[in-house]
Amino acid sequence: MGPMEERVLRLLEPTISALGYELLGVEYLGQGKHSRLRLFIDAPDGIGLKDCEQVSHQASAVLDVEDPIKAQYALEVSSPGLDRPLFQPEHYASYIGQRVKFRVRLPVDGQRNFEGQIQQVDQQDIYIIIESGETLKFDSSNIERANLVPDL
Repeated sequence: MGPMEERVLRLLEPTISALGYELLGVEYLGQGKHSRLRLFIDAPDGIGLKDCEQVSHQASAVLDVEDPIKAQYALEVSSPGLDRPLFQPEHYASYIGQRVKFRVRLPVDGQRNFEGQIQQVDQQDIYIIIESGETLKFDSSNIERANLVPDL
């Protein structure tokens, strides 16, 4: 997440938490008048349409008052789905041993896209076993986007 998404996350987290949901992460897709702000939520019993509606209504009220994004955008609230996005190091720690696909902001060994198995997580670093069997260390602040690869 970038600085703007982090700001929105900090702004909305108390409201969404008070509703009984976890705000996993925020994505802002700036595309002019078609821009979107996505909120990913979860709960112990899973997420349904009514949950998304409730969070959307409350989040809209906070965003309208605080106005952290000056541009026009559509608000989307979603469950994480099978290809769950991972935003924070603690999210990776919950899925050690699982496959993940991700993109880094700055190339690592000339490459920006990676896929592998989460091996270890510490304060700031994520260790991934890639296809060759090699373990690579990634600074979590360099990870632009990451999703679990579902076992289908």
